Amino acid sequence: TTYEQKQSNIQVEGSGVVVKTLPDDNKGSRHQRFILKLAGGQTLLVAHNIDLAQKIKGLKKGDTVEFYGEYEWSQQGGVIHWTHHDPQGRRADGWLKHNGVTYQ
Repeated sequence: TTYEQKQSNIQVEGSGVVVKTLPDDNKGSRHQRFILKLAGGQTLLVAHNIDLAQKIKGLKKGDTVEFYGEYEWSQQGGVIHWTHHDPQGRRADGWLKHNGVTYQ
């Protein structure tokens, strides 16, 4: 897996179950943050830019979220970011899906 190979800057797609919601990070660009548990047991921090994309409202533990974004390796399991459109058009447009709604 990308986690075992300690790879970063890779576009990944998948889904997981929310195990924890975290307070929004309001330093610099604002990010909605939550932790997903993937089918294989790995956890993943999602940092979703809410200056560029709509925030997932009503997100709670136990919800399933699909994601497409850029993976950065960390010892805790990694971070997914760029889960939104790129205003400059230099990167693949990422997204999150929750309850049938796409956020990008």
